[in-house]
Amino acid sequence: MSSAIAYEVNEEAYETYEDDVQETPKDNTELILKKLEELELPSEDGIPMESNWHRAQMNFLIESVHSHWRDRDDYFVGGNMFIYFSLQQIKNKDYRGPDFFVVKNTDGTKERDSWILWEEDGKYPNVIIELASPSTLEIDLKDKKRLYEKTFNTNEYFCYDPKTKKLRGWCLNNGKYKVIRSNKKNWLWSNQLGVWLGKWEGEFLRLKTTWLRFYNSNEELILTFAEDEAKRAESEAKRAESEAKRAEDEAKRAESEAKRAESEAKRAESEAKRAEIAETELNKLKLLIAKHGIDLSSIQ
Repeated sequence: MSSAIAYEVNEEAYETYEDDVQETPKDNTELILKKLEELELPSEDGIPMESNWHRAQMNFLIESVHSHWRDRDDYFVGGNMFIYFSLQQIKNKDYRGPDFFVVKNTDGTKERDSWILWEEDGKYPNVIIELASPSTLEIDLKDKKRLYEKTFNTNEYFCYDPKTKKLRGWCLNNGKYKVIRSNKKNWLWSNQLGVWLGKWEGEFLRLKTTWLRFYNSNEELILTFAEDEAKRAESEAKRAESEAKRAEDEAKRAESEAKRAESEAKRAESEAKRAEIAETELNKLKLLIAKHGIDLSSIQ
């Protein structure tokens, strides 16, 4: 059993929970976990995300991570799904669902409706991103930040406010969040993901606006699968166009060579006719000279 689970499943927590948990021997943590597994935990609260942008942005980030780590299956990336981490939390129905989070060193092929700590070896998210709104900004910057720092011990926490287009970030340092300094482009570096996090102007899902995007260490935009495919298709189209132009140039050059050869043939034919005419005229002249008995050798 991981230390994280042992910490959360403690005497105070299950003593304040339901009767069936209270009756469980306090030293039988495995039985407590079994009872937890029997609980029907909601995977959503039925409340839609703040806006179409929030939903699209969450999917944008998720797809970008999958594209960035396309050859890996040792991570899980989720969004707007509950994270269950303690008995007291369940009793109080204090459900927490980050807009975006990544857990590393876990089975990424496993299907999940929620992230349940006692079913995940006590692993908390390594990275969390909250997409703020006027109604959540204060909670994101205070309550959630404190939870992710003190309880989750999440290595990196980012908060983006689309209204002001302000991006904030913190990394865990000796149990406390330290502000992540931005570069000249106002991007923030994520050691956990190995990428820059910054703003991008463009279109996604037919919505043209400012988005939060990932950039690699060379500051190149990390493309989604669709963007990568479109780029590859564009590259193929340009290559085909280049090949067609090259073939056209080859055809024009061949045509030019053919015309030049034809011109050379005509010139050679003309030269041959001229030589033939000259030879005929010379023969006529020789006959005329012979007819008149002229001795050319006597002419100085």
